[in-house]
Amino acid sequence: MTAGQEGHSTTTYAETGRNAARLAGALRAIGVGEGDRVATFMWNNQQHVEAYFAVPAMGAVIHPLNVRLFPEQIVYTANHAEDQVVIVDHSLLPVFLPLLPGLRSVRHVIVNGPANVSVLDAPGVEVQSYEALLHGQPDSYAWPEVDERSAAAMCYTSGTTGDPKGVVYSHRSIYLHSMAASLPDVIALSREDLALAVVPQFHVLAWSLPYGAFLTGASLAMPDRFLAPEPLAAFIAAVRPTKGVGVPTVWGNLLRYLEAHPEIDISSMEEIVAGGSASPESMVRAYAERYGITLMQGWGMTETSPLGSFARPSAAAGVQKSIAHQTGQGRFCAQVEARLIDEHGDELPWDNTSVGELQVRGPWVTGSYYGEDTGTQDDRFSDGWLRTGDMGRISPDGCLTLTDRMKDVIKSGGEWISSVELENHLADHPAVLEACVIGVPDDKWGERPLACVVLADGPIEASELKNFLNDRIARWQLPERWVFLPSIAMTSTGKYDKKALREQYAQGALRVVMA
Repeated sequence: MTAGQEGHSTTTYAETGRNAARLAGALRAIGVGEGDRVATFMWNNQQHVEAYFAVPAMGAVIHPLNVRLFPEQIVYTANHAEDQVVIVDHSLLPVFLPLLPGLRSVRHVIVNGPANVSVLDAPGVEVQSYEALLHGQPDSYAWPEVDERSAAAMCYTSGTTGDPKGVVYSHRSIYLHSMAASLPDVIALSREDLALAVVPQFHVLAWSLPYGAFLTGASLAMPDRFLAPEPLAAFIAAVRPTKGVGVPTVWGNLLRYLEAHPEIDISSMEEIVAGGSASPESMVRAYAERYGITLMQGWGMTETSPLGSFARPSAAAGVQKSIAHQTGQGRFCAQVEARLIDEHGDELPWDNTSVGELQVRGPWVTGSYYGEDTGTQDDRFSDGWLRTGDMGRISPDGCLTLTDRMKDVIKSGGEWISSVELENHLADHPAVLEACVIGVPDDKWGERPLACVVLADGPIEASELKNFLNDRIARWQLPERWVFLPSIAMTSTGKYDKKALREQYAQGALRVVMA
Protein backbone atom coordinates (compact mmCIF):
# COMPACT_ATOMS: atom_id res chain seq x y z
CA MET A 1 0.00 0.00 0.00
CA THR A 2 1.12 3.56 -0.74
CA ALA A 3 0.40 6.77 1.18
CA GLY A 4 -1.23 9.66 -0.65
CA GLN A 5 -2.72 13.05 0.06
CA GLU A 6 -6.21 11.55 0.06
CA GLY A 7 -5.53 8.46 2.14
CA HIS A 8 -3.76 5.39 0.83
CA SER A 9 -4.11 2.91 -2.02
CA THR A 10 -3.53 -0.83 -2.00
CA THR A 11 -2.62 -3.39 -4.60
CA THR A 12 -1.73 -7.07 -4.77
CA TYR A 13 1.34 -9.04 -5.74
CA ALA A 14 -0.49 -10.23 -8.84
CA GLU A 15 -1.33 -6.73 -10.04
CA THR A 16 2.20 -5.53 -9.30
CA GLY A 17 3.50 -8.38 -11.45
CA ARG A 18 1.13 -7.53 -14.28
CA ASN A 19 2.13 -3.88 -14.16
CA ALA A 20 5.80 -4.86 -14.12
CA ALA A 21 5.15 -6.86 -17.30
CA ARG A 22 3.37 -3.87 -18.86
CA LEU A 23 6.26 -1.59 -17.93
CA ALA A 24 8.83 -4.02 -19.35
CA GLY A 25 6.89 -4.20 -22.60
CA ALA A 26 6.62 -0.42 -22.78
CA LEU A 27 10.33 0.07 -22.10
CA ARG A 28 11.22 -2.49 -24.75
CA ALA A 29 8.95 -0.65 -27.21
CA ILE A 30 10.87 2.60 -26.71
CA GLY A 31 14.18 0.86 -27.27
CA VAL A 32 15.44 -0.22 -23.84
CA GLY A 33 17.65 -3.27 -24.28
CA GLU A 34 19.88 -5.56 -22.27
CA GLY A 35 22.26 -3.67 -20.00
CA ASP A 36 20.66 -0.27 -20.64
CA ARG A 37 20.25 1.92 -17.58
CA VAL A 38 16.77 3.04 -16.54
CA ALA A 39 16.86 5.66 -13.80
CA THR A 40 14.15 6.49 -11.29
CA PHE A 41 13.62 9.87 -9.63
CA MET A 42 10.93 8.74 -7.26
CA TRP A 43 9.66 8.32 -3.72
CA ASN A 44 8.68 5.00 -2.16
CA ASN A 45 5.48 4.00 -3.93
CA GLN A 46 3.83 1.25 -5.95
CA GLN A 47 5.15 2.38 -9.33
CA HIS A 48 8.69 2.51 -7.99
CA VAL A 49 8.34 -1.09 -6.79
CA GLU A 50 7.02 -2.07 -10.24
CA ALA A 51 10.14 -0.57 -11.80
CA TYR A 52 12.31 -2.44 -9.27
CA PHE A 53 11.12 -5.72 -10.79
CA ALA A 54 10.42 -4.83 -14.41
CA VAL A 55 13.77 -3.27 -15.27
CA PRO A 56 16.19 -5.94 -13.93
CA ALA A 57 13.95 -8.84 -14.99
CA MET A 58 13.93 -7.63 -18.60
CA GLY A 59 17.74 -7.58 -18.59
CA ALA A 60 18.19 -3.84 -18.12
CA VAL A 61 19.70 -2.08 -15.08
CA ILE A 62 17.71 0.03 -12.65
CA HIS A 63 19.42 3.11 -11.24
CA PRO A 64 17.51 4.90 -8.44
CA LEU A 65 18.75 8.50 -8.45
CA ASN A 66 19.21 10.04 -5.01
CA VAL A 67 16.84 13.01 -5.04
CA ARG A 68 18.58 14.50 -1.99
CA LEU A 69 21.99 14.91 -3.57
CA PHE A 70 23.08 18.35 -4.74
CA PRO A 71 21.79 19.06 -8.28
CA GLU A 72 25.27 18.86 -9.80
CA GLN A 73 25.79 15.47 -8.15
CA ILE A 74 22.49 14.14 -9.51
CA VAL A 75 23.50 15.24 -12.99
CA TYR A 76 26.93 13.68 -12.51
CA THR A 77 25.56 10.30 -11.44
CA ALA A 78 23.01 10.15 -14.28
CA ASN A 79 25.66 11.02 -16.85
CA HIS A 80 28.26 8.72 -15.34
CA ALA A 81 25.79 5.82 -15.40
CA GLU A 82 24.68 6.81 -18.91
CA ASP A 83 21.01 6.62 -18.00
CA GLN A 84 18.78 6.50 -21.09
CA VAL A 85 15.36 6.66 -19.41
CA VAL A 86 14.23 8.43 -16.25
CA ILE A 87 10.93 7.68 -14.49
CA VAL A 88 9.97 10.75 -12.43
CA ASP A 89 7.30 11.21 -9.77
CA HIS A 90 5.09 14.19 -10.59
CA SER A 91 5.77 15.76 -7.18
CA LEU A 92 9.47 15.88 -8.03
CA LEU A 93 9.11 17.66 -11.37
CA PRO A 94 10.08 21.08 -9.91
CA VAL A 95 13.35 19.50 -8.74
CA PHE A 96 13.91 17.48 -11.90
CA LEU A 97 13.09 20.15 -14.49
CA PRO A 98 16.32 22.22 -14.01
CA LEU A 99 18.39 19.01 -14.20
CA LEU A 100 17.06 17.78 -17.54
CA PRO A 101 19.20 20.00 -19.84
CA GLY A 102 22.35 18.56 -18.25
CA LEU A 103 21.40 14.88 -18.68
CA ARG A 104 23.42 14.00 -21.76
CA SER A 105 22.32 10.40 -22.36
CA VAL A 106 18.63 10.61 -21.40
CA ARG A 107 16.27 10.11 -24.35
CA HIS A 108 12.99 9.35 -22.55
CA VAL A 109 11.31 10.84 -19.49
CA ILE A 110 8.31 9.04 -18.01
CA VAL A 111 6.20 10.99 -15.50
CA ASN A 112 4.36 9.07 -12.80
CA GLY A 113 1.18 10.76 -11.62
CA PRO A 114 -0.86 13.77 -12.72
CA ALA A 115 1.29 16.47 -14.26
CA ASN A 116 1.57 18.83 -17.21
CA VAL A 117 4.28 17.01 -19.13
CA SER A 118 4.60 19.87 -21.61
CA VAL A 119 6.86 21.68 -19.13
CA LEU A 120 9.51 19.03 -19.86
CA ASP A 121 10.56 20.38 -23.21
CA ALA A 122 14.11 19.35 -24.06
CA PRO A 123 15.63 18.71 -27.51
CA GLY A 124 15.87 15.02 -28.34
CA VAL A 125 13.91 13.91 -25.25
CA GLU A 126 10.52 12.21 -25.53
CA VAL A 127 8.18 12.75 -22.59
CA GLN A 128 5.27 10.44 -21.69
CA SER A 129 3.06 9.73 -18.72
CA TYR A 130 3.52 6.45 -16.85
CA GLU A 131 -0.16 5.59 -17.08
CA ALA A 132 -0.36 6.31 -20.81
CA LEU A 133 2.82 4.37 -21.50
CA LEU A 134 1.47 1.24 -19.81
CA HIS A 135 -2.02 1.56 -21.30
CA GLY A 136 -2.65 -1.16 -23.87
CA GLN A 137 0.46 -3.12 -23.01
CA PRO A 138 -0.06 -6.85 -22.40
CA ASP A 139 0.00 -7.99 -18.78
CA SER A 140 2.54 -10.70 -19.52
CA TYR A 141 6.09 -10.51 -20.82
CA ALA A 142 8.54 -13.00 -22.28
CA TRP A 143 11.07 -12.58 -19.50
CA PRO A 144 14.56 -13.50 -20.75
CA GLU A 145 16.97 -15.88 -19.09
CA VAL A 146 19.60 -13.54 -17.68
CA ASP A 147 23.03 -14.41 -16.34
CA GLU A 148 22.80 -14.26 -12.55
CA ARG A 149 26.13 -12.44 -12.44
CA SER A 150 25.03 -9.72 -14.85
CA ALA A 151 24.12 -6.25 -13.62
CA ALA A 152 20.62 -5.80 -12.20
CA ALA A 153 20.85 -2.47 -10.36
CA MET A 154 23.24 0.28 -9.41
CA CYS A 155 23.42 2.95 -6.74
CA TYR A 156 25.89 5.73 -6.01
CA THR A 157 27.55 6.69 -2.75
CA SER A 158 26.55 9.96 -1.11
CA GLY A 159 29.59 11.82 -2.44
CA THR A 160 30.56 13.46 0.86
CA THR A 161 34.22 13.28 -0.22
CA GLY A 162 34.63 13.86 -3.96
CA ASP A 163 32.27 12.68 -6.67
CA PRO A 164 29.75 9.93 -5.86
CA LYS A 165 30.97 6.43 -6.71
CA GLY A 166 28.85 3.92 -8.60
CA VAL A 167 28.25 0.44 -7.20
CA VAL A 168 26.70 -2.25 -9.40
CA TYR A 169 24.66 -5.11 -7.95
CA SER A 170 24.21 -8.40 -9.80
CA HIS A 171 21.05 -10.51 -9.82
CA ARG A 172 22.93 -13.04 -7.71
CA SER A 173 24.10 -10.56 -5.09
CA ILE A 174 20.61 -9.04 -4.72
CA TYR A 175 19.06 -12.49 -4.32
CA LEU A 176 21.61 -13.65 -1.74
CA HIS A 177 21.44 -10.35 0.14
CA SER A 178 17.63 -10.45 0.24
CA MET A 179 17.68 -14.00 1.60
CA ALA A 180 20.15 -13.05 4.34
CA ALA A 181 18.24 -9.89 5.29
CA SER A 182 15.03 -11.88 5.67
CA LEU A 183 16.46 -14.48 8.07
CA PRO A 184 15.09 -14.77 11.64
CA ASP A 185 18.17 -13.23 13.26
CA VAL A 186 18.07 -10.25 10.90
CA ILE A 187 14.91 -8.42 9.76
CA ALA A 188 12.92 -11.66 10.12
CA LEU A 189 10.43 -11.04 7.32
CA SER A 190 7.48 -13.37 6.81
CA ARG A 191 4.06 -13.35 5.18
CA GLU A 192 2.65 -12.26 8.56
CA ASP A 193 4.44 -8.90 8.32
CA LEU A 194 3.49 -5.54 6.92
CA ALA A 195 6.85 -3.78 6.54
CA LEU A 196 7.00 0.02 6.50
CA ALA A 197 9.71 1.14 4.09
CA VAL A 198 10.78 4.52 5.43
CA VAL A 199 14.31 4.15 4.06
CA PRO A 200 14.10 5.62 0.53
CA GLN A 201 14.30 3.31 -2.45
CA PHE A 202 17.19 5.47 -3.70
CA HIS A 203 19.21 4.52 -0.58
CA VAL A 204 20.92 1.25 -1.50
CA LEU A 205 17.73 -0.25 -2.97
CA ALA A 206 15.81 0.47 0.25
CA TRP A 207 18.18 -1.97 1.95
CA SER A 208 16.66 -4.73 -0.26
CA LEU A 209 13.36 -4.51 1.64
CA PRO A 210 11.15 -4.62 -1.50
CA TYR A 211 12.99 -7.71 -2.77
CA GLY A 212 12.97 -9.34 0.66
CA ALA A 213 9.24 -8.69 1.04
CA PHE A 214 8.42 -10.30 -2.28
CA LEU A 215 10.76 -13.18 -1.49
CA THR A 216 9.00 -13.98 1.79
CA GLY A 217 5.45 -12.89 1.06
CA ALA A 218 5.54 -9.93 3.44
CA SER A 219 3.41 -6.91 2.56
CA LEU A 220 4.91 -3.46 1.99
CA ALA A 221 3.73 -0.09 3.26
CA MET A 222 5.19 2.71 1.15
CA PRO A 223 4.89 6.24 2.60
CA ASP A 224 5.72 8.06 -0.67
CA ARG A 225 6.95 11.57 0.14
CA PHE A 226 5.09 11.85 3.45
CA LEU A 227 8.01 11.31 5.84
CA ALA A 228 7.50 14.18 8.28
CA PRO A 229 6.50 12.97 11.77
CA GLU A 230 2.83 13.96 11.56
CA PRO A 231 1.88 12.22 8.27
CA LEU A 232 4.16 9.27 9.05
CA ALA A 233 2.49 8.74 12.44
CA ALA A 234 -0.94 8.98 10.81
CA PHE A 235 0.08 6.45 8.15
CA ILE A 236 1.30 4.00 10.80
CA ALA A 237 -1.92 4.38 12.78
CA ALA A 238 -4.02 3.84 9.64
CA VAL A 239 -2.28 0.91 7.91
CA ARG A 240 -0.94 -0.88 11.03
CA PRO A 241 2.55 -2.05 9.98
CA THR A 242 4.38 -4.59 12.13
CA LYS A 243 7.93 -3.48 11.25
CA GLY A 244 9.61 -0.29 10.13
CA VAL A 245 12.94 0.29 8.39
CA GLY A 246 14.69 3.68 8.21
CA VAL A 247 17.47 5.95 9.46
CA PRO A 248 17.68 6.97 13.16
CA THR A 249 16.85 10.64 12.48
CA VAL A 250 13.40 9.69 11.17
CA TRP A 251 12.70 7.46 14.18
CA GLY A 252 13.95 10.14 16.56
CA ASN A 253 11.66 12.78 15.03
CA LEU A 254 8.74 10.34 15.12
CA LEU A 255 9.42 9.54 18.78
CA ARG A 256 9.28 13.20 19.77
CA TYR A 257 6.04 13.68 17.84
CA LEU A 258 4.46 10.64 19.48
CA GLU A 259 5.43 11.87 22.93
CA ALA A 260 3.57 15.11 22.21
CA HIS A 261 0.56 13.25 20.76
CA PRO A 262 -0.13 10.26 23.04
CA GLU A 263 -3.51 9.68 21.40
CA ILE A 264 -1.86 8.22 18.27
CA ASP A 265 -1.99 4.43 18.25
CA ILE A 266 1.13 2.72 16.91
CA SER A 267 0.61 -0.49 18.86
CA SER A 268 0.85 -2.61 15.70
CA MET A 269 4.57 -1.85 15.46
CA GLU A 270 6.68 -4.56 17.02
CA GLU A 271 10.14 -3.81 15.64
CA ILE A 272 12.08 -0.95 14.10
CA VAL A 273 15.26 -1.42 12.10
CA ALA A 274 17.62 1.56 12.03
CA GLY A 275 20.80 1.98 10.02
CA GLY A 276 23.07 4.57 8.44
CA SER A 277 24.26 6.00 11.76
CA ALA A 278 24.22 5.05 15.43
CA SER A 279 20.95 5.03 17.40
CA PRO A 280 21.25 6.71 20.81
CA GLU A 281 20.58 4.42 23.76
CA SER A 282 17.98 6.88 25.03
CA MET A 283 15.93 6.39 21.85
CA VAL A 284 16.26 2.59 21.98
CA ARG A 285 15.13 2.64 25.60
CA ALA A 286 12.23 5.05 24.97
CA TYR A 287 10.73 2.94 22.20
CA ALA A 288 11.06 -0.19 24.34
CA GLU A 289 9.69 1.22 27.58
CA ARG A 290 6.96 3.52 26.28
CA TYR A 291 5.71 1.65 23.22
CA GLY A 292 6.96 -1.93 23.56
CA ILE A 293 8.88 -1.60 20.27
CA THR A 294 12.27 -3.24 19.81
CA LEU A 295 14.58 -0.86 17.97
CA MET A 296 17.51 -2.69 16.38
CA GLN A 297 20.26 -1.49 14.15
CA GLY A 298 22.50 -2.92 11.52
CA TRP A 299 25.68 -1.84 9.85
CA GLY A 300 26.32 -1.54 6.15
CA MET A 301 27.30 0.67 3.23
CA THR A 302 26.38 1.24 -0.40
CA GLU A 303 29.39 -0.97 -1.17
CA THR A 304 27.95 -3.84 0.93
CA SER A 305 24.44 -3.85 -0.60
CA PRO A 306 24.18 -2.66 2.34
CA LEU A 307 23.84 -5.36 5.01
CA GLY A 308 27.03 -6.36 6.81
CA SER A 309 25.96 -6.99 10.40
CA PHE A 310 22.80 -6.87 12.48
CA ALA A 311 22.07 -6.48 16.19
CA ARG A 312 19.02 -8.55 17.09
CA PRO A 313 18.79 -9.01 20.88
CA SER A 314 18.44 -12.44 22.41
CA ALA A 315 15.04 -13.21 23.89
CA ALA A 316 16.82 -14.78 26.86
CA ALA A 317 18.92 -11.71 27.63
CA GLY A 318 17.94 -9.23 30.31
CA VAL A 319 16.62 -5.78 29.43
CA GLN A 320 19.89 -3.95 30.17
CA LYS A 321 21.96 -6.43 28.18
CA SER A 322 19.50 -6.34 25.29
CA ILE A 323 19.56 -2.56 25.05
CA ALA A 324 23.36 -2.52 25.19
CA HIS A 325 23.41 -5.08 22.37
CA GLN A 326 20.92 -3.07 20.31
CA THR A 327 23.12 0.03 20.42
CA GLY A 328 26.01 -1.91 18.88
CA GLN A 329 26.16 -3.13 15.31
CA GLY A 330 25.61 -6.80 16.11
CA ARG A 331 27.00 -9.93 14.50
CA PHE A 332 28.17 -10.27 10.95
CA CYS A 333 25.97 -12.07 8.48
CA ALA A 334 27.23 -15.61 7.90
CA GLN A 335 28.28 -14.79 4.34
CA VAL A 336 30.31 -11.71 5.34
CA GLU A 337 33.93 -12.09 6.45
CA ALA A 338 35.44 -9.35 8.59
CA ARG A 339 38.77 -8.29 10.02
CA LEU A 340 40.26 -5.33 11.91
CA ILE A 341 43.46 -3.73 10.64
CA ASP A 342 45.66 -1.28 12.56
CA GLU A 343 47.56 1.69 11.15
CA HIS A 344 50.56 -0.53 10.38
CA GLY A 345 48.51 -2.99 8.32
CA ASP A 346 48.50 -5.70 10.98
CA GLU A 347 45.37 -7.69 11.82
CA LEU A 348 43.98 -7.13 15.31
CA PRO A 349 42.38 -9.69 17.64
CA TRP A 350 38.65 -9.90 18.37
CA ASP A 351 39.02 -9.06 22.05
CA ASN A 352 36.44 -6.24 22.29
CA THR A 353 39.30 -3.87 23.13
CA SER A 354 41.56 -3.53 20.09
CA VAL A 355 40.29 -0.82 17.74
CA GLY A 356 41.14 -0.80 14.05
CA GLU A 357 39.68 -0.22 10.61
CA LEU A 358 36.92 -2.65 9.69
CA GLN A 359 37.47 -4.52 6.43
CA VAL A 360 34.95 -6.94 4.91
CA ARG A 361 34.39 -9.21 1.93
CA GLY A 362 31.54 -11.42 0.79
CA PRO A 363 29.19 -12.36 -2.05
CA TRP A 364 27.35 -9.02 -2.00
CA VAL A 365 30.34 -6.81 -1.17
CA THR A 366 31.59 -4.95 -4.23
CA GLY A 367 35.18 -5.30 -5.35
CA SER A 368 35.30 -2.15 -7.48
CA TYR A 369 33.49 1.02 -8.41
CA TYR A 370 31.64 1.34 -11.70
CA GLY A 371 33.61 2.86 -14.54
CA GLU A 372 37.04 2.64 -12.92
CA ASP A 373 39.83 0.67 -14.56
CA THR A 374 41.55 -2.03 -12.54
CA GLY A 375 44.81 -0.10 -12.58
CA THR A 376 43.22 3.06 -11.21
CA GLN A 377 40.89 1.54 -8.64
CA ASP A 378 40.19 3.40 -5.45
CA ASP A 379 42.39 2.43 -2.49
CA ARG A 380 39.23 1.31 -0.72
CA PHE A 381 39.85 -2.15 -2.18
CA SER A 382 42.79 -4.12 -0.83
CA ASP A 383 43.57 -7.72 -1.79
CA GLY A 384 39.91 -8.65 -2.15
CA TRP A 385 38.84 -6.78 0.99
CA LEU A 386 36.76 -3.60 1.19
CA ARG A 387 38.29 -0.93 3.42
CA THR A 388 35.17 0.46 5.03
CA GLY A 389 36.66 3.58 6.63
CA ASP A 390 34.89 2.63 9.88
CA MET A 391 36.81 2.25 13.11
CA GLY A 392 35.64 -0.30 15.65
CA ARG A 393 36.23 -3.33 17.80
CA ILE A 394 34.89 -6.89 17.69
CA SER A 395 34.12 -9.06 20.69
CA PRO A 396 35.28 -12.69 20.96
CA ASP A 397 31.75 -13.84 20.09
CA GLY A 398 31.73 -11.72 16.92
CA CYS A 399 29.77 -8.62 17.93
CA LEU A 400 30.80 -5.43 16.17
CA THR A 401 30.93 -2.05 17.89
CA LEU A 402 31.83 0.91 15.70
CA THR A 403 33.59 3.74 17.46
CA ASP A 404 33.85 6.28 14.63
CA ARG A 405 34.58 6.95 11.00
CA MET A 406 38.30 7.24 10.27
CA LYS A 407 37.72 10.72 8.86
CA ASP A 408 35.71 11.78 11.94
CA VAL A 409 37.74 10.35 14.81
CA ILE A 410 39.47 13.09 16.81
CA LYS A 411 43.18 12.76 17.56
CA SER A 412 43.98 14.86 20.62
CA GLY A 413 47.45 14.82 22.10
CA GLY A 414 48.19 11.53 20.39
CA GLU A 415 45.05 9.86 21.80
CA TRP A 416 41.81 9.04 20.01
CA ILE A 417 38.42 10.53 20.92
CA SER A 418 35.28 8.98 19.44
CA SER A 419 32.88 11.60 18.10
CA VAL A 420 30.11 8.97 18.02
CA GLU A 421 30.51 8.17 21.73
CA LEU A 422 30.29 11.85 22.64
CA GLU A 423 27.21 12.29 20.43
CA ASN A 424 25.44 9.34 22.00
CA HIS A 425 26.11 10.57 25.54
CA LEU A 426 24.91 14.08 24.71
CA ALA A 427 21.76 12.68 23.11
CA ASP A 428 20.89 11.14 26.48
CA HIS A 429 20.48 14.58 28.06
CA PRO A 430 16.76 15.51 28.12
CA ALA A 431 17.47 19.04 26.93
CA VAL A 432 19.32 17.88 23.80
CA LEU A 433 17.41 17.30 20.59
CA GLU A 434 20.42 16.65 18.36
CA ALA A 435 24.17 16.44 18.95
CA CYS A 436 27.02 16.33 16.46
CA VAL A 437 30.71 16.37 17.40
CA ILE A 438 33.61 17.25 15.10
CA GLY A 439 37.34 17.65 15.56
CA VAL A 440 38.75 21.17 15.20
CA PRO A 441 42.38 22.39 15.19
CA ASP A 442 43.99 23.15 18.53
CA ASP A 443 47.43 24.72 19.01
CA LYS A 444 48.30 22.63 22.07
CA TRP A 445 46.66 19.25 21.43
CA GLY A 446 46.46 19.13 17.63
CA GLU A 447 42.71 18.55 17.66
CA ARG A 448 39.92 18.98 20.18
CA PRO A 449 36.21 18.11 20.05
CA LEU A 450 33.64 20.76 19.16
CA ALA A 451 30.13 19.85 20.34
CA CYS A 452 27.33 21.17 18.11
CA VAL A 453 23.97 20.94 19.87
CA VAL A 454 20.32 21.53 19.01
CA LEU A 455 18.24 22.03 22.14
CA ALA A 456 14.79 20.56 22.64
CA ASP A 457 13.41 23.40 24.76
CA GLY A 458 14.81 26.52 26.39
CA PRO A 459 18.44 27.55 26.80
CA ILE A 460 20.96 25.58 28.82
CA GLU A 461 24.52 26.42 29.78
CA ALA A 462 27.37 24.60 28.04
CA SER A 463 28.87 24.00 31.48
CA GLU A 464 25.79 22.00 32.50
CA LEU A 465 26.14 19.73 29.46
CA LYS A 466 29.85 19.36 30.16
CA ASN A 467 29.09 18.35 33.76
CA PHE A 468 26.58 15.82 32.44
CA LEU A 469 29.38 14.20 30.44
CA ASN A 470 31.82 14.33 33.33
CA ASP A 471 30.75 10.99 34.85
CA ARG A 472 30.47 9.25 31.50
CA ILE A 473 33.80 9.84 29.76
CA ALA A 474 37.41 10.58 30.68
CA ARG A 475 37.96 14.21 31.65
CA TRP A 476 40.53 14.78 28.91
CA GLN A 477 37.86 13.91 26.31
CA LEU A 478 35.40 16.57 27.51
CA PRO A 479 34.74 19.28 24.89
CA GLU A 480 35.75 22.83 25.73
CA ARG A 481 34.13 24.28 22.61
CA TRP A 482 30.34 24.34 22.21
CA VAL A 483 28.01 25.60 19.51
CA PHE A 484 24.22 25.89 19.89
CA LEU A 485 22.37 25.70 16.60
CA PRO A 486 18.71 25.84 15.51
CA SER A 487 19.34 22.76 13.32
CA ILE A 488 22.18 20.65 11.96
CA ALA A 489 22.51 20.06 8.24
CA MET A 490 22.13 16.48 7.04
CA THR A 491 23.71 14.64 4.15
CA SER A 492 21.57 12.97 1.47
CA THR A 493 21.63 9.75 3.50
CA GLY A 494 20.33 11.27 6.72
CA LYS A 495 23.66 11.67 8.51
CA TYR A 496 25.04 14.83 10.09
CA ASP A 497 27.02 16.82 7.53
CA LYS A 498 30.28 17.07 9.46
CA LYS A 499 32.16 18.34 6.43
CA ALA A 500 29.88 21.39 6.27
CA LEU A 501 30.33 22.03 10.00
CA ARG A 502 34.11 21.88 9.68
CA GLU A 503 33.98 24.38 6.83
CA GLN A 504 31.72 26.72 8.82
CA TYR A 505 34.09 26.55 11.80
CA ALA A 506 37.13 27.26 9.61
CA GLN A 507 35.34 30.29 8.14
CA GLY A 508 34.43 31.62 11.59
CA ALA A 509 30.71 31.23 10.84
CA LEU A 510 29.93 29.38 14.09
CA ARG A 511 29.42 31.17 17.40
CA VAL A 512 31.59 29.12 19.74
CA VAL A 513 31.05 29.09 23.50
CA MET A 514 33.96 28.02 25.72
CA ALA A 515 33.23 25.96 28.82
